Amino acid sequence: MSQDEPDRRGAGRIYPEPPAPKAEAELSPDVWGYRDSGFEITAAGDVTFRGDRYPISGTILPDLLPWAGEVLGSEIAPDDIHTSGYPPMIPAPRSNPGFLAAIRGALNADQIVDDGPIRLRHGHGHTQQEMWDIKYASLARVPDLVVYPRTDEQIQAIVHAASEHDVCLVPYGGGTNFTDALRCPADEKRSIVSIDMGRMNRVLWIDPENCLACIEAGATGIEISEQLARHGFTMGHEPDSYELSTLGGWVATHASGMKKNRYGNIEDLLLGVRVVTASGVLDRESVAPRESIGGDPARWLLGSEGRLGIISRCVVKLFPLPAVQHHGSVIFKSFDAGFEFMRAVHRSGQIPASIRLMDNLQFQFGQALKPKKEGLAALISRVEKLYVLGMKGFEADKMVACTLLFEGSAEQVAAEERTVYALAARHAGMKAGSENGERGYQLTFSIAYIRDFMMDHHILAESFETAVPWSQALALCENVKQRVWQEHTKRGLPGIPFITCRVTQLYDTGVCIYFYFAFLSKGVDNASQVYSEIEHIAREEILASGGSLSHHHGVGKLRQDFLGEILSQTALDWRRRLEESVDPKNIFGCGN
Repeated sequence: MSQDEPDRRGAGRIYPEPPAPKAEAELSPDVWGYRDSGFEITAAGDVTFRGDRYPISGTILPDLLPWAGEVLGSEIAPDDIHTSGYPPMIPAPRSNPGFLAAIRGALNADQIVDDGPIRLRHGHGHTQQEMWDIKYASLARVPDLVVYPRTDEQIQAIVHAASEHDVCLVPYGGGTNFTDALRCPADEKRSIVSIDMGRMNRVLWIDPENCLACIEAGATGIEISEQLARHGFTMGHEPDSYELSTLGGWVATHASGMKKNRYGNIEDLLLGVRVVTASGVLDRESVAPRESIGGDPARWLLGSEGRLGIISRCVVKLFPLPAVQHHGSVIFKSFDAGFEFMRAVHRSGQIPASIRLMDNLQFQFGQALKPKKEGLAALISRVEKLYVLGMKGFEADKMVACTLLFEGSAEQVAAEERTVYALAARHAGMKAGSENGERGYQLTFSIAYIRDFMMDHHILAESFETAVPWSQALALCENVKQRVWQEHTKRGLPGIPFITCRVTQLYDTGVCIYFYFAFLSKGVDNASQVYSEIEHIAREEILASGGSLSHHHGVGKLRQDFLGEILSQTALDWRRRLEESVDPKNIFGCGN
């Protein structure tokens, strides 16, 4: 384009107002989510959920601890607490005066922080081991400094200074990862600086005619949703960590969302990216619907996990806000029947935005999270239970549930509902209502808090996921469960292992399966290490059963040992050479 030629790319663009300033103090420093939210014990010994952010907030959950004690094989006493020692000892910072002097010329004083608790929070994600370490042990290394850029130019100044003064940089989004990606290498001798992208959280522009948007990488899912919704659009990407995780994090971890069936995964939504590397800026804001060019930098960044540079902004696809949103649910007499229903739905082509199948144990878990009912509501609940278990022949220890979310035009949603519920009937499924479907979907966001609550009560728990072909999915679920039971028994661990799964995303060739694993840790020597060992063995079983190393959590440091099993030596060499060519000084030395 010549200098005198007008730039028509910006014609008709909308430039949204920025989001409200982030209330960083609202976020919990040591456990998942917000300070004002989470599970806790009432004076009467029941469980409740404090705060008012979620539908479950303020409800009394009298069945949760008794049920958990039953399935884990040991009573859980409300007052038997594994008291947290947070915060642990925080390593003293390793200062680099030259770097500090250089960035002070580009950043304001409030953008450069060396406060101990803030450094600690930027040195971990949310694996079980990291949560254990900050409560009951310590982290060997944390960032020595945290910086908060507001512009691309400031990021470039930070990276340039790091290159000049031999500093290690670690990008930080929402801090929600489950792969040890934020854990600082213990043997890193250089000063480590965390680049917190949270103040770069704007939707820079919306192109309504072409359904595009340019969004800064530090924007969380909820910030993106609110800014786009004001102008009638959605990105449609809604992972479980949607409130806290960021666009840059989604790209860096190759993420997936609960509405993937309608809107696609992050690779389907990402069209252009700007990333600041140690070798310069990779920039691709001008995008076409599709190009055959090869070596597209946007593709390199997917799953890069902070190794190649700092993602500063992305161009993504948008969709009009759906005219209709309906929740639904179906129960089946067995997991196999529900799974065959899922396969039939996918083959029909009438696939809801979200369709998730829970096994029996996870279905029971959902029932244990229901609030206490009294009076007429309690009577109705008993009648419904009698109808399902008595007249319809469902068995409480075998039945499963499938939650549904339909989004789109009225005509599209109606067509999907007709097809899905007809297929459910063919597989002996029974409609269980929109209320249960909506409750199951919304529980996804509040249930994330339960791992930290259970750790307080001597229960270690975590999730892990995989993708697997349709033909191997049922066997994989059974194999992993059996292997966990065997390892639990072999070690003589107390109680009964909790291992459950759900099918969460559908593909032409297979499905994503999401596991939860927990065990009683009281009296177990090196309990957190034992947990990690069993989880590692479960991953071995997943690979042996035809599953992937990860579906959407990524690799980080947690699963690096498996890379040689899934990639050839040549592939591993290519990855290493790409990193060395872009970052010859290993400035982005996070070790992922």
